[in-house]
This record gives sequence, structure tokens and C-alpha cells, in this order.
Amino acid sequence: MEFNHTSVLLRETVDSVITDPNGIYVDCTLGGAGHSHALGMRLTERGLLVGLDQDTTALKVARQRLGDLKCQVKTIQTNFCDLKEALLTAGIDHVDGFIFDLGVSSYQLDTPGRGFSYMHDGPLDMRMDMEYPLTAEEVVNDYEPEDLIRILKDYGEERWAKRIVDFIVAARQEERITRTGQLVTIIKKAIPAKARQDGPHPAKRTFQAIRIEVNRELAILHDSFVDAVSLLKPGGKIGVITFHSLEDRITKQTFKELSTACICPPELPVCVCHHKAVVQARNKAIEPTRAGKKWRQILVREVQNYVWLQNCKGLLRRQYHVGKENSGCTSGRRLLSESTDRKTYTRYFI
Repeated sequence: MEFNHTSVLLRETVDSVITDPNGIYVDCTLGGAGHSHALGMRLTERGLLVGLDQDTTALKVARQRLGDLKCQVKTIQTNFCDLKEALLTAGIDHVDGFIFDLGVSSYQLDTPGRGFSYMHDGPLDMRMDMEYPLTAEEVVNDYEPEDLIRILKDYGEERWAKRIVDFIVAARQEERITRTGQLVTIIKKAIPAKARQDGPHPAKRTFQAIRIEVNRELAILHDSFVDAVSLLKPGGKIGVITFHSLEDRITKQTFKELSTACICPPELPVCVCHHKAVVQARNKAIEPTRAGKKWRQILVREVQNYVWLQNCKGLLRRQYHVGKENSGCTSGRRLLSESTDRKTYTRYFI
């Protein structure tokens, strides 16, 4: 199957992250190389582009797509949780910019054999790294009910978690659940018909939760960001594109921690942690851009050593420009302003 993937925030990401055309840049989620190719086009022969990905199919396609660049190109098969070790092994100890495009790719969703999609029947797999031992089939069939409930609640924010798990447990006692189609049918039976009338596909949250569990997507974020910052040159930038509130929350908390000088409890009269800020935040909003059929309101958090591209939660049901005062968007609701480091920014719930 042809590897098709629509890169979101392509221009915004490259414009925000690139600082030196002769520098070293690392795409931690190479995928179809959309961001990498656009960034590489801005580099000189002295520049170096490094792409990391755990998906062998993605790496094969990316190498072909990046073949026409004049800059130096290096691809490494690894999960970005091992980015520091991988880069140091390659002799790279200083980086001008990083890109993280979190989540699953269009190709993975559109390939039934990978088991990521609730829209296509396929094996219950969901592994981004096909050599990784844990599959979605094992999670669904072998995990204890209380662990499944926790996963659906914590990673999918699924309000019907217990009921869905009850139906899964009953079904797997009859036969092993091995196909995505089987799981979708079980979920539809578990969620009351009235609750399925509005909102996203009834299986969306469950599939998201299981995928996150299989690939440890949230567990690796904090340390990966810290490792990236440790390799960043002064004045360098990191771009992180998130797609749901769980990724968003960890990203915000991590960079807030990295930009805070003291992390002692507020009741202590003097600082005893000796923590030092390694980044300095400055916030500003940018216009939303269209990605496929979806519009996203993006917050760009610029800091001394990174740019954080945050995709705010939610989807537009109609095509509205959101982000300007008096935008007239009747389907969205404006959230409260949030204050960070005495700078105020506004998020929009689309």
C-alpha cells in the first residue's frame, strides 16, 4: 500500500523550528517525512536532517522521499524515547531543533492490517513497532478487567469504560477477540443507543486507549522532552504537535517544569530544590490551519530554547476561523484565559 500521510501544521512547524540553515535538526516522528522534507528543503549542504521512527515501513518510504534533498540526511530506526542514546551513538550531541508530531499516522489508520482503525476490519494489533511483543489482542483478551477499565478511563476518557469492559469480558469468554471488527461490534453493543446518536464514533475512545497502552505513548513523553532539551543548542527550538488532551496535558506540565526556577512546595519559606529553569516561555497565538477535513486551533508557545506547537482539544463540525476576537464561531466555546509565567494566553475549545 502507498504510504499517504497529511502533515499538519507543515509551514508553521518548519517556520517556527528552523533557526540556522546549516544546523542539525531531528524529526523524532519521521513517518511519511512530510515535516522533514519541508525542513530539509530549507537546509544547505552543510545542514543535517535526522529522522527517527520505529516503523520500518515509514523509514523505507521516508528514505525515498528525502532522497532529493541537498542537505545531509540520516535515518535511525528507534522509538523517540531512546532519542538521546541514538543521537549520541551517531556522534550528535548538539541539536538546533526537534520536531515531535505525536499520535498515529494517516497511513497506519488507513492500513487495515495494522489494526489501528475502527473503520476497517483487521487483526487486533496496533503496534507502531512491529517487533514489539505486546499487541492490542493481548491487551483485550489477557488483561484483568480492572486494568482494562483503568486504561479506558485514563487513556480514552471513556465514560462507559466499565460497561464496555463488562461486554468485552463476556465476549472473550465465548471466543478470543482477534479482529478490530469484533471489538467494534462489542463496543457498540455496550454503549446505549441514545449515547451513540451524537459525538464521535463509539469505538474511538476505546481504540485510542488501547493504542496508547500498546505503544506506551504517554509514558515516554516527559523523559523524551527532557532528553531533547538536554541536547538543544542555546537558542534552539522544539516543536511538539499534540492531538488530544492527554498528550497536551503532559506536554504543558513538562515544559512548565523546565521553565520554572523553583519547584518547591509553596508553603516552604526558602527554596531547597535548587531546580533551575532551562527554558523561558513566551506565548502567542497563531491562526488555525486546515488539515484534511479538520480545522485545528493551535497555540504556539515560544520559548528561549523551544517552540511548543500545541493542538487544542476538539474538532470543528463546521469550517470556521477561530482565534480572532468576535470570530462569530457559534459551534465553539471560548475557554478561560490561562496564566503561565505571568504571560496570558487564550485557548479555544473547537
